[in-house]
Amino acid sequence: MADTYPHGLFTWADLAAPDPQAASAFYSALFGWDGADQHDPDGNYIYTLFSQDGKQVAGLGPQSEMMKGMPPVWNSYINVDSVDAVVEDATANGAQVIVPVMDVMDTGRMAFIADPTGAAVGLWQPGTHRGADTFRGNNVMAWNELATRDVEAARAFFGAILPWRIEKMAADPAAGNPVDYWTIHLDSKVDGDGDMDDDFNGGIIAMDENWPDEIPAHWMLYFRVADTDATLEKLTELGGNVSVPAFDTMAGRISVVNDPQGGTFSVISAPQ
Repeated sequence: MADTYPHGLFTWADLAAPDPQAASAFYSALFGWDGADQHDPDGNYIYTLFSQDGKQVAGLGPQSEMMKGMPPVWNSYINVDSVDAVVEDATANGAQVIVPVMDVMDTGRMAFIADPTGAAVGLWQPGTHRGADTFRGNNVMAWNELATRDVEAARAFFGAILPWRIEKMAADPAAGNPVDYWTIHLDSKVDGDGDMDDDFNGGIIAMDENWPDEIPAHWMLYFRVADTDATLEKLTELGGNVSVPAFDTMAGRISVVNDPQGGTFSVISAPQ
């Protein structure tokens, strides 16, 4: 795998949880991850790095003061060459800065922005931490999907600040694609190293009248699993909840779930 990732690629995800210790136990049991706790020089817990077969796959940390009392949130991060430059472009195109640009020790430089439709996403300029070590196999980040009520505004925004090519897939219920959907492509992703052998970099789905009004625009994180139904059974045994029961699409069998503290994510297994 290349030492660095292309500008504009989703490369990392982490969870901000009220009880990181309980969250670590849950996800380690669900996905078979190994959690390595990180501490500051004074010995205070600051973060957990999850790995699988020795490769880092996701992270976990405590909620910030301003997030306390809110449900846990899985955050998706986009790799960028310069966080400062992207934030400047983003604000010029209508974004709100949620977390200003900051250094995370020597691991990288980050910020959080909300696009003009309201969905929050992280930006990551790598230092010693480039992101996940792998996106192949099971129990790893597989997809990042924007759900928004204004697809055109989101497309215009991200097209202006990142090298994304966004293409529409027309609805085709017979093919397992019941709604209009847009795929995000990153041409620089294709480098033939086995981990990045296509140009897909996520998707956008329109929130129509079937979506409850109280659900805001958001990015949904998908983890690939070997068997969606078996994962749901294990998840419920561990205290999690199924929000959207498993259903089949042309991309695979999908379910939206919640961890025991309320953190939402999706799982997907290969089409049958």
